[in-house]
Amino acid sequence: MPTTISGQVSRLAETTAAQPGNEIMGAFTREQAGLAASGPPVGVIEVGARLPDAELLDAHGATTSLYAALGGRLSVLVFYRGAWCPYCNIALNTYQAELVPELSGRGVGLVAISPQTPDGSLSTQEKHELTFTVLSDPGNQVAKVAGILTGPSDEARAAQLQLGLDLTVVNADGTTGLPMPTTIIVDADHVIGWIDVHPDYSTRSEPGEILAAVDALASR
Repeated sequence: MPTTISGQVSRLAETTAAQPGNEIMGAFTREQAGLAASGPPVGVIEVGARLPDAELLDAHGATTSLYAALGGRLSVLVFYRGAWCPYCNIALNTYQAELVPELSGRGVGLVAISPQTPDGSLSTQEKHELTFTVLSDPGNQVAKVAGILTGPSDEARAAQLQLGLDLTVVNADGTTGLPMPTTIIVDADHVIGWIDVHPDYSTRSEPGEILAAVDALASR
């Protein structure tokens, strides 16, 4: 049976819940509950729109572009928050194990993008032995265009700082902006065929959902 992201997240939550009361973790739990209750965000880019090009940085700090990374073919674009996010690490690991082989067999690309510095992208790639492209988007320019830009709540931001995580240092543009975890599938002309946005960052697009969408688009 394929490994699901939700199953791994549930096990992580169980492990966390079994630990002594922790007010810092409580801040994140309350943030997640609020995000889940808020429902779908307004203003997200729609299916049928063309995703514009953007100047990005590869894992070694070299300038590249979104279109160059996508390679003019049907591609899956995954937005994640950063190497510091445990849910992102679960998702990227799962995509490497479960999604990459299936996409490769279909001739479909996979690109992951975050606002963190290139050093953070390189750490992510090396730590998880990722074979797909990992890029930095200084300023969250692609997330803004896609309508998925957000940021931590004040309480969560304070909790992050208590843990030694300062997003203004981690992010390439010195801000606390973060993309909502999102998966977008674009065709060779960069037209969006499928988009799945997760305001609650503890949830992600499952590999099976992504593959089903890829196959549906490829069959058109």
